[in-house]
Amino acid sequence: MISMSKVHSIRQMRMRGHSVSEISRTLEVSRDTVYKYLEESDLSPRPPARRKSTSVMDQYRPLIISWLEEDAKSWHKQRHTAKRIWERLVAEEGAKVSDSTVRHYVCRLKKELGIGKERFLDLVWAPGEAQADFGEADFYVMGVRRRLSYFVLAFPFSNVGLAQVFPGENAECVCQALKDIFEYIGGVPARIVFDNAAGVGRRIGDNVRTTELFSAFAAHYGFAFSFCNPNAGHEKGSVENKVGFVRRNLFVPVPSFDTGKRFNKSLLDRCMALSEKDHWARGEEERALFVEDKVALIGLPGQSFDVVRYEIRKTDKLGRVRLESNHVYSVAPEPRPELALAEVVCALRAREVSIADADGALVVTHPRAYGSAPTDTSDPANQLALLARKPGAWGNSRVRAALPDELRAYMDGLDKDARAQRIRLMRNVSADKGWSAMVSAAESALARTGRVDEAGMAVAALRSESAPVDYDEPVDLGVYDAAFGKGAM
Repeated sequence: MISMSKVHSIRQMRMRGHSVSEISRTLEVSRDTVYKYLEESDLSPRPPARRKSTSVMDQYRPLIISWLEEDAKSWHKQRHTAKRIWERLVAEEGAKVSDSTVRHYVCRLKKELGIGKERFLDLVWAPGEAQADFGEADFYVMGVRRRLSYFVLAFPFSNVGLAQVFPGENAECVCQALKDIFEYIGGVPARIVFDNAAGVGRRIGDNVRTTELFSAFAAHYGFAFSFCNPNAGHEKGSVENKVGFVRRNLFVPVPSFDTGKRFNKSLLDRCMALSEKDHWARGEEERALFVEDKVALIGLPGQSFDVVRYEIRKTDKLGRVRLESNHVYSVAPEPRPELALAEVVCALRAREVSIADADGALVVTHPRAYGSAPTDTSDPANQLALLARKPGAWGNSRVRAALPDELRAYMDGLDKDARAQRIRLMRNVSADKGWSAMVSAAESALARTGRVDEAGMAVAALRSESAPVDYDEPVDLGVYDAAFGKGAM
């Protein structure tokens, strides 16, 4: 196996007209390897196989990576060689490893991390070249107002920009947005320039590091890429202007949608409709200039790319897995003892997480959670947004089952319209404060006023967030009783 960055180089060199022998000699790989990756039609990630063995070097991996990352900030003549890494491991960590073992491990690690020479930025924008960046805007998703990211791919030659809305800015979202745009326009840009903070990778000093998923994606579709210098927005001014233009013209007033896929499909047509104006500098209609962009595109490969990242995890005693630090997913909707404390394969896509057992059989698929707030798919709050759309399902909902008895009885006693209004109220409060805080506020409002309404829940929520006031000395309120009591003038 070779790294995806080298696969990308093989296919790029071939597209530039280099012979197989030249590619083999330049990249130091066999001719058979060159033929293999030129003929490969699908570079989508494969489900991971179980590790058969581990290396004695794995325990030092984080330390070696930290040294290599620190090297990115140093003069190129003062960076670690494999020999120097071996010397430090022996002297500072007491490692019992040979020089050759460290040399081979560091070589593999550098390939895996994509540490190499950066691609230099060319500021002359030809047809078929593009810039990519993210913006943020508010959207109503199933009735709940959320701040989401939207990805914009701009073509500086024609000034056409195409946007897609996603809940995050990771490699899965970027690659899925690019894939959807490629299929919409019927081709692939020859080169794409990314912001240095993009989720697909970044430029550190003279090095460019990309995620494994993005490296495979770029090699599959055959486009070249580069990253801006840090704090150098002028290097992608076209897309930065387009990010603001899209927000002002397509996201005001705040859009509302239930499913992101359907919204994104219509969004591409609406973006193209914005290009019926003349180019700011060339005086021709942007859509007409975009024809030249499309002529310069690379053709789509015969096999579509599966935008997915796999992780192997072990479930807890309740059959749940934790991904990305703070998001918990149940492995099965019903308890399955054989899936507790078991290895599972998690497939992370832009909008969903699929979980399969160790044999590869699909068990369950969940919507993917984003953000820093902890989430749990077993949390009843996850059903509130859908229940607000379909309040008739109240009787058998997980929300109803999870409510305290008195609150459940109150909700059951309401008529259909009043219950739907209270469910929407619960949805909004839960989205802002969380499930537990919503239930506490609703119980408090019910106890104080005999009903659950917006004003009562707001007061209850404020009371729960307010700390009691401590006075330095006891306060005697008797004077007020005397002043305003019976018989006072």
